[in-house]
This record gives sequence, structure tokens and C-alpha cells, in this order.
Amino acid sequence: MACANPHSIVVASRDKEFQAALKSADILMPDGYGIALAAKMLGLPLKERVAGSEFFRAFTLLANKDGGLKYFFLGSTKHVLGLMVERLCREFPSIFVCGTYSPPFKEEFSEEDNKKMIDIINSAKPDVLWVGMTAPKQEKWIYQNRYILEVPFIGAIGAVFDFYAGTKQRPSIFWQKLGLEWLPRFMREPRRLWERNLKSTPIFLLWVLHEKLKQNRRNR
Repeated sequence: MACANPHSIVVASRDKEFQAALKSADILMPDGYGIALAAKMLGLPLKERVAGSEFFRAFTLLANKDGGLKYFFLGSTKHVLGLMVERLCREFPSIFVCGTYSPPFKEEFSEEDNKKMIDIINSAKPDVLWVGMTAPKQEKWIYQNRYILEVPFIGAIGAVFDFYAGTKQRPSIFWQKLGLEWLPRFMREPRRLWERNLKSTPIFLLWVLHEKLKQNRRNR
């Protein structure tokens, strides 16, 4: 499972491995208002966006109700992972966290780093592996190791780690309903999010407009 938004689509257009990772996902969530807007403009059968946070919560609610699953969390910091486990145990007592691991903070993992992560995960025998290492790193890591990981379900959910831990606040329902959830996040972290919001989003919208014009010409 992976999430798609305008920024990831633009990045995937120039990163072939990331593109392959998104295409190979069994579930690709329309995470981003821009995706839902594009679908509406182009007449595609997609009614609304589904954020990674919403998918994670809905999935966990069902798993907890049906008797629970074993979760493993890979990514972020030990502090964030600890907060996530505390909250999960409190809210979803049927979910068992069989392991967590905070990988080294680096652009690329060494073979030793990678082997250690895979050995720890496979030894824990989780039913679900949640990966939060930011895109496109997390999707590419899953894609590269999907046949080595002995896990039935793997989900790349990035910022959900911080949101669920409470170390970062997801914008309110007010902003979500307006399709402007990106704005408060951009105001809080402009240096980190400027490319996503001020570069990738306009490029994506231009692509959508171009495709819409092509549709109109074909329908004449």
C-alpha cells in the first residue's frame, strides 16, 4: 500500500524506480486533494481523497474489532515510535506491536543497515509492517525488499507516524474539507514543503489542464 499526491506524481515522472514502486502497489491511496480534483476534472471514477491517516485508522479499527493483528513500525525516531505504541495500546488493545525500529538517518542505507532491518522485521513475524521514512524513500525501500520481507501487508504512510504520535498536528477538519490541508502545514514548515506546494502542485495542475484540453478536442 502506498499513497499518491500531486508531488509524488511529479517526482515519479523523473524517478523511474519511484514510479515503478507506485505502479506495483496493490493499493494506491488518493492522498491529496489535487488527486481528487484531477479525477473530477477528467471524469474519472474517484469521488474523494483518502488520506494515509484515515486509511491507517480505518484499517486499525477493523483489525482491532476482528481480534487484532501484529504490527511492526519502521521509521522515524525512538521517541515517536514510543508515543505511537503507547497510544495504540491504549486505543486498540487487540493490536499487538511485535516490534519497532528507528533506522539510521541517511540518504541511502548500506547493505549492513538493510540486512539488519529485514532480519529484525522477519524475526518479529508481523502481520502488518507500517513504514514511515518519507517519500520516495519509503516506497522505494519497500519495492526493493518486497520479496525478502516475510510480511503479508506492508503500508507506506510517512507523516502518519508523527500525526499519530502527536509530535505534529494534522490540520483541522475545517482545512481538510476546504481542500487546503496543505496550507497550515506549509505555513509551519515552509522550507521543507516549498517544493511540494509551490513547484510540484502547479506542474501537476498544468498536466491536468493539458489532459482536459486533449479530452475536449477528442470529444468534439
